[in-house]
Amino acid sequence: MNFDIALILIQDGVTSGAIYALLALAILLVFVVTRVLFLPQGEFVMYGAMTLASLNAGKLPGTVWLLLALGGAVVVMEIWTAASARRWRPVLRAAILGLGLPLVLLGVTVWLAPLKGPLLVQILLSLALVVPLGPMLYRVAFQPIANASILVLLFVAVAVDTALVGLGLVFFGAEGWRTPPFSDARFAVGPLVVSAQSLWVVGVSLSLMLLLWLFFTRTFLGKALRATAINRVGARLSGIPIEAAGKFAFTLAAFFGAFCGILIAPITTIYYDTGFLIGLKGFVATVIAGMVSYPLAAAGAVLVGILESFASFWASALKDAIVLMLLIPVMLWRSLAGGQTQNEDEG
Repeated sequence: MNFDIALILIQDGVTSGAIYALLALAILLVFVVTRVLFLPQGEFVMYGAMTLASLNAGKLPGTVWLLLALGGAVVVMEIWTAASARRWRPVLRAAILGLGLPLVLLGVTVWLAPLKGPLLVQILLSLALVVPLGPMLYRVAFQPIANASILVLLFVAVAVDTALVGLGLVFFGAEGWRTPPFSDARFAVGPLVVSAQSLWVVGVSLSLMLLLWLFFTRTFLGKALRATAINRVGARLSGIPIEAAGKFAFTLAAFFGAFCGILIAPITTIYYDTGFLIGLKGFVATVIAGMVSYPLAAAGAVLVGILESFASFWASALKDAIVLMLLIPVMLWRSLAGGQTQNEDEG
C-alpha cells in the first residue's frame, strides 16, 4: 500500500462513515427517548433505496402495501384503546393518518410510477412512502410495551427487523438494485478522483447533522425530546407526552434511514437484506459513544467507515467481521472503566 491508495481508502471510509453517522445518530436518538435498541434502523435504508429503485424502473413499490397494512393496524389499535377509555377523538386522527394518507400516497404512486418522472419527484415520493413507517412501527410494536425492560424491547426490535427483511424479499425480490447518480461529475483533487455522488453523500450528511443540532438546541420540540431523554418521568410530569415524543423520534429515524438509502443507492448495490449490516455498523458507532453522546457517535461512525475501507483492502471477505470485532475492545474498556468508577464511588 502506498500513500495514494491510503488516500483513496480514507476517502471511501469518510463517505461510508457519513452514512453510518446519520444511522448512529438515529439509533441513539431512538434509544435515549424510548429505550429501544432499534436494530431495524438499517431496514429504513433498504426500503428507501428499494422504493426509489422501483419508482425509477416504473414499478409500483411494495412499500405502499406495507404502509397500508401498518396504517390499518394503527387504526384497529386506536379503536381498541378508544373503546376502553371512551375517548373517540384519537380514532379520527388515526384514521386520517393511518388510512387516509396511505390511500392518497397509493393513488399518487399508481399515477406517477409508470411515468418515470424527474429524479427529485421520485426521491420526494420515496421519502413520503418510507418515513411514515417509523411512527407506525412505534405505535404497533413498541408503544404498547413502552414500560417493558430494555431486553424485552430488544427482542421485539429483532422480531420487527426479521419481519421487515422478509417483507423486503417479498416486495422487491432477491436481486440487487441501483439508482442513477444525482450527478455524473468527477473532480480531480491531487491523486484522488472524487465523484459528485460522494460529495452529495458527505455534504447532505453534514447538513442533516447540523440541522439536527439546531433542532435540539433552538426549537421547543427538540428541547422536549432532550427532556424526555434525560428524565422520562420528569418530562411526563412537565406535560410532555411521552408517546408523542417516541413517535417523533421514530419519524426522524425513518427519515434519516430513508435518506441514507437514497444517497447510497447510486454507489452500491442494495439487496433486501443489506439493511441489517448497515444498521449494525451504525450501532457499533453508538456503542463507541457509550449510547449517550451524539458527537462521539458521529466520530465513531467515521472511524467505523475508515476501518471498513482499510479492512476491505486487506481482507475483503472479513471486512464486516473486522468492523464488528471493534465492539470487543470498546465494550471491554467501558466495562473496566465503569467498574473502576463504581469502586471509587463505593470507597
